[in-house]
Amino acid sequence: MTKDETLPRSFATPLPIDAVLHELSDTLAIADAAVLVAPPGAGKTTRVPLVLLDEPWAKDKKILVLEPRRLAARAAASRMASTLGEQVGDIVGLRVRFGSKISKRTRIEVITEGVFTRLILDDPSLAGVAAVLFDEFHERSLDADLGLALAREVQQGLRDDLKILVMSATLDGARVAALLGGAPVVESQGRAFPVETRYLGRDPRARIENQVADAVERALRAEQGSALVFLQGDGEIRRTEALLKERVNDAAVDIVTLFGALDAHEQDRAITSSPAGRRKVVLATSIAETSLTIEGVRVVIDSGLSRVPRYEPDVGLTRLETVRVSRAAADQRRGRAGRTEPGVCYRLWDEPQTGSLEPYTRPEILSADLSSFVLDLAQWGASDPGKLAFLDSPPPAALSEAKALLAELGAIDAQGRITEEGRKLRALPLPPRLARMVVDAAAEGAGALAAQIAALLTERGLGGDDPDLRHRLDQFRRVRSRRAEDARQMAKRWADTAGWKVRGM
Repeated sequence: MTKDETLPRSFATPLPIDAVLHELSDTLAIADAAVLVAPPGAGKTTRVPLVLLDEPWAKDKKILVLEPRRLAARAAASRMASTLGEQVGDIVGLRVRFGSKISKRTRIEVITEGVFTRLILDDPSLAGVAAVLFDEFHERSLDADLGLALAREVQQGLRDDLKILVMSATLDGARVAALLGGAPVVESQGRAFPVETRYLGRDPRARIENQVADAVERALRAEQGSALVFLQGDGEIRRTEALLKERVNDAAVDIVTLFGALDAHEQDRAITSSPAGRRKVVLATSIAETSLTIEGVRVVIDSGLSRVPRYEPDVGLTRLETVRVSRAAADQRRGRAGRTEPGVCYRLWDEPQTGSLEPYTRPEILSADLSSFVLDLAQWGASDPGKLAFLDSPPPAALSEAKALLAELGAIDAQGRITEEGRKLRALPLPPRLARMVVDAAAEGAGALAAQIAALLTERGLGGDDPDLRHRLDQFRRVRSRRAEDARQMAKRWADTAGWKVRGM
């Protein structure tokens, strides 16, 4: 950006992304799609939508910003609304599974990728939408891949005025650009402070939480500022939290946790700034790799592990598997230490092992249960996914397995077309098996119970972790947290929807 240039919109705080905002605006003025590659902390998530809102092609229309997780969506909406001096629900709105904050004034909607999939399937024209922004696309969720494929088809067949922008921090931009018909790529170099990397190694025979706790104690003695610690799951986080609360005697250090099953106010406590004179240790899953800025962090401690869903077709179930992170994810985690000042990253593996890590995180489309994906395609009228624009084609065996299951559930016919029963199942934002359970239970007058069970099975942590489902149901019905209240209301809506479908309404 030259001296004589001003930002398309005036901002009080400069961010690294500002250097390419003019280029991005000029690009989208003439192109229907573009790819923006910018490192973590550049500001792409919260600044780009506000700038594009002022473009002539966006006049009187909405911009949709897709985030991979509810926490990221809430944080992005809150930050943009704060930039405008407003509350979420005014110009910047939020739409996630547990509720929406939208008004007649809303021009930017921050939504999760799953919400977008349902939105575009219900309204393929995307009426009133000027642009769809896919943020953190490098995470390659199944919903993001499907959403981009559907948005591209809408753009080519129904809405040649629709803009598509794919944004990412660690992504092969050229590959995505080719998928979008040779779309231009805009790159921001960002502003990363130097991060020193220290390798501590790890004993695979010892419990990971003990070794992480040792690393945290070491970092607290040697470094200033707050620390962000990456672990693979909430169980490991809770055990590490207990160890640290026993060992850390400094009253100025707060130990906080951050994972998807926490209530919103607990998540907010983890990502907000510490009071003056205090620092914190944030124990987090991979939820903190991208999209979030955790104030005050200059130390990262990386276990090098992540927990990902893996579908097992032999038993028809998806289980969580602990895996080593990819090099891209490790770089993302390391970069969190250099957001605002020079930092340090402690890695719990030996330096030569970095070279053996997978380059990128494995796309979900290659290892997920594809039953919901195939049902969505049937609703779209596309029985052959090969006719849509996917970066990675879904595995034929997984597609066959999904089609066989949907046929057994009565959701698709022999030609792969959606049936009336399939439409009933799709009306519920649940995996087809659980949707079948709720619909069938509603026909027997037990829709409310089935919907509550479905909520427990799809929202980790609700009702505790007791293996006895009856105990979890009792706990779920008693607890008065905001998350539980929202989940109970959500289950009631599912039961009501299933009841209407059963009655033919």
